[in-house]
Amino acid sequence: MTNIAVVILNYNGAALLERFLPTVIQYSSEADIVVADNGSTDHSCETIRTSFPGVRLIALEKNYGFCGGYNRALSQVEARYYVLLNSDVEVTPGWLSPLSRLLDSHPEIAAVQPKILSVDRPTHFEYAGAGGGMIDAFGYPFCRGRLFDYVERDEGQYNDERPVFWTSGACMMIRSEAFHAFNGFDERFFAHMEEIDLCWKLNRSGRQLYYTGKSHVFHIGAGTLAYHHPRKTYLNFRNGLMMLIKHLGSGEMIFKLPVRVLLDWVASLAFVLKGEGANALSVLRAHASVANDIRRLLHQRKTLLAKYPRYSRANIYRGLVVFDYYLRRNRRINV
Repeated sequence: MTNIAVVILNYNGAALLERFLPTVIQYSSEADIVVADNGSTDHSCETIRTSFPGVRLIALEKNYGFCGGYNRALSQVEARYYVLLNSDVEVTPGWLSPLSRLLDSHPEIAAVQPKILSVDRPTHFEYAGAGGGMIDAFGYPFCRGRLFDYVERDEGQYNDERPVFWTSGACMMIRSEAFHAFNGFDERFFAHMEEIDLCWKLNRSGRQLYYTGKSHVFHIGAGTLAYHHPRKTYLNFRNGLMMLIKHLGSGEMIFKLPVRVLLDWVASLAFVLKGEGANALSVLRAHASVANDIRRLLHQRKTLLAKYPRYSRANIYRGLVVFDYYLRRNRRINV
């Protein structure tokens, strides 16, 4: 069994592989490099075979989404640590060492992410991960260095190492046994927020999630789906609601879930006012999907809470980030 396997999930990203895979190979000599292809219809597989013969290719027969693709690929990879890496990430010299050092020296840490900066604006954080993932009391995820559409300039303010609530699926190192302990990602999520759901489960099991600013990578973001695409809106609102139903305690559920649903409707109205009717409809479709799936979600919830009834609230913001951002005009939340 190898110590570290960097596993890149790809779907029709031949151009991204050609651009970013060379630096992954150059700066990851201590790791095995694997590309898991999610049933691409472009020339991705041929690119790997001809241009990167030292990279292991796992060719899946169809697009299983982020969750299903990684679940199937990682079942075929034997390593102590997996690095889940998006195909649109540019890594840097020595990027793996701070991540593996934390896992080597702290057995209670299940996963760790580096600082994630923007490829297009290297002086600024990138949306998906930034300086470590947090969540508020009503289940809204955010990052240090990124709050909704506001992204901070990197001035060394997050060069620390500290526990976080979730680590970004764009780039995270996770213990293989921790990943498989919960059968990987919940495939009902398909894509988006699946890593937060998994991190919440790891939190319940008494493990920690960590961030280190001693390693950094650059991420394009929205490499396969634009941030304001109706499909992404649908997945984010649906998955966020599914995650709350699975994880909130009974007492929390009574008042937090109705508030969250109401705020989602407000978001839908805001989309209408901005002329984004497709995104407004995506919110309503997301709620309908959750309603249709409620029996399965409640069964998942019962099973999860029976085994892991409690979770640490150490890295949860006790307020409501929507209120603080839009009404109080706060652009940085400290947890």
